[in-house]
Amino acid sequence: MITLALSKGRILDDSLPLLAGMGVEPAGDIGRLLRVPTTVDGLQLLIIRPADVPTYVAYGAADMGITGKDVLMEHGGQDLYEPLDLGIAGCRLSVAQQKDAPPPPAQRRLRVATKYPALTRAHFARQDAQVEIIKLYGSMELAPLVGLADVIVDLVDTGNTLKANGLVETEVIAPITARMVVNKAAMKMKHVEIRGWLDRFAAAVGGTP
Repeated sequence: MITLALSKGRILDDSLPLLAGMGVEPAGDIGRLLRVPTTVDGLQLLIIRPADVPTYVAYGAADMGITGKDVLMEHGGQDLYEPLDLGIAGCRLSVAQQKDAPPPPAQRRLRVATKYPALTRAHFARQDAQVEIIKLYGSMELAPLVGLADVIVDLVDTGNTLKANGLVETEVIAPITARMVVNKAAMKMKHVEIRGWLDRFAAAVGGTP
């Protein structure tokens, strides 16, 4: 049995048509079940939060997983194989702030709201900038509007949400797509099965594992 962890949200929405094109369909209510059998013998799905996918795969609760590059960059990913860029769920990790916002007072550090503290700290460190990180889990665009933060670091797709809240992108930190990750032990113990699935995914997206 191969267990594939899928990230809830946009990645799940883009992964299901990809799987369908490979002849794989959920054989259960994917809206309610967290562990879902499929129409292909020997493959089951786990439907979990994007940030949890690397942990499930690293500890062997899932053999393979699909999650965003942003999650892997924040997680570290050293304990996983990352053999394939699936090229789906594309967006970008960006810095944004209120349009025409004044700089922060000279006596304090720039306040940055984000759910990516490690990535954010590393980005500003490369600019020799010391910042105060404010960890949030959602509604990032609100932080500059109420004075909680000067800028935010978040994923941007169309930019419509930023625009609707009077924010503008000032930097793009990295382009983001969904990646396939594999448990290192499973790659050895289930090599034939996993290699077969990687080849199928690669063929489906026109890549090379």
